[in-house]
Amino acid sequence: MPRFAANLSMMYPEFDLPDRFGQARRDGFTAIELLQPYSESIVDLSSWLRSNELQMILLNTPMGNVRNGERGLAGLPGRERDFEEAFALSMSYAVELDISMIHVMAGVIPEGVSKGECCEVLVSNLQRAAAQAEKHSIRLNLEPLNHVDLPGYLYSSSTEAKTLIDQIDRENVKLQYDFYHLQISQGNLAAGLGEIFNDIGHIQFSSVPGRHEPQHGEVNLHFLFDLLDDMGYDGWVGCEYRPKTTTKEGLVWGRSYGLGTD
Repeated sequence: MPRFAANLSMMYPEFDLPDRFGQARRDGFTAIELLQPYSESIVDLSSWLRSNELQMILLNTPMGNVRNGERGLAGLPGRERDFEEAFALSMSYAVELDISMIHVMAGVIPEGVSKGECCEVLVSNLQRAAAQAEKHSIRLNLEPLNHVDLPGYLYSSSTEAKTLIDQIDRENVKLQYDFYHLQISQGNLAAGLGEIFNDIGHIQFSSVPGRHEPQHGEVNLHFLFDLLDDMGYDGWVGCEYRPKTTTKEGLVWGRSYGLGTD
């Protein structure tokens, strides 16, 4: 049976962040993701995790200047120093909170810069970052993000990300396979899993369209969950979705997995 982690950046929006931890634990989750935790102190996050017996498994690197359209720094030429500082911040949270994975955000290709230049910078940055992360047994993930929601992001398909992972050539750099983004970018999710399974470090999901619970949308996510079992996937599956109503009401999908039951 898949191991599901609640994404507290998107789930339980009806509660303030500190209360989301307890709600997730009461609904049967033992692990959580928090994409941009940097407005919260490590001390507070540690307390919320410890008091609710939760494990935090994933965070994202800082996105940069969001108002200017930045969505990550790892692939931006001329911003190598900014990426180093952002990555150091991510590492400080990951090490202190015992987080095993960091999604390294590549960024949107800047105007006037070629995709090839960005890829070269990404590979160089990730090789250095992977060496730092390896000392703490931390995995770095590259996640293709679809160009409908995020136009111009450096990679939107699993094939593009796989090419970069091969060039980086570090054991602790893997693919973050998000069913939502890849259904929009390329479809054929089951076949895609089989083609790239050995490179996958983490799975996330939400419905398409709408980015809601599995019972909504065009994709049979329960079929894919069963397929992950059949393939022997033993990692976490992140519930990166926005509840259509309340989180508790929407967790009907998880009852067969021991989630959301009273």
